[in-house]
Amino acid sequence: MKIVKQNNQSLKEVVDFLNSGGVVICPTDTVYGFLADLSNKKAVKKIYKIKNRLRSKPLPVFVKDVRMAKSLAEISDNQEKIIKKYWPGKYTFILKSKNCNSKTKNTIALRIPDHKFLNDLLKKINKPLAQTSVNISDCPPLTKIDKIIKIFGSMPGLDLIINAGNLPKREPSKIIDLTSECLTRLR
Repeated sequence: MKIVKQNNQSLKEVVDFLNSGGVVICPTDTVYGFLADLSNKKAVKKIYKIKNRLRSKPLPVFVKDVRMAKSLAEISDNQEKIIKKYWPGKYTFILKSKNCNSKTKNTIALRIPDHKFLNDLLKKINKPLAQTSVNISDCPPLTKIDKIIKIFGSMPGLDLIINAGNLPKREPSKIIDLTSECLTRLR
């Protein structure tokens, strides 16, 4: 496992780790998050294992733009207006998935973050990234880099930590369900 400072030089290294099936801890506009290439099932499984997360709880996905979101989800004109109003930002939207891998779940949670390094990463890698907050499931998200390194630094399956220092205490993204006629805030 490697630790790098958040800067333009580390961007290529992060892309290389993600493209090779790695799991990365990265700062976001809310908290630190685990990232993996959504199309790499082994990498996504690593996040579940590291986090001790139930496989029945799908991971949200970061996308670089609305066009990428539309490649993963069915988005109506009305939904697109809502999404464009709040993206980039701290809003995760639940939408109907175009690629239903599960017999029970036909939705996907998507977000465009408002974080320069992460947005640059999404543009450079040009693929959706599975993501979730850095914590053990059912524990509060972590924002202190020393604690993250202490807990996850020697964790098998974790390949890279991007050190942006301690993050201010912030709320996780709001989760809005757009799959029905009524907007429903889930968190």
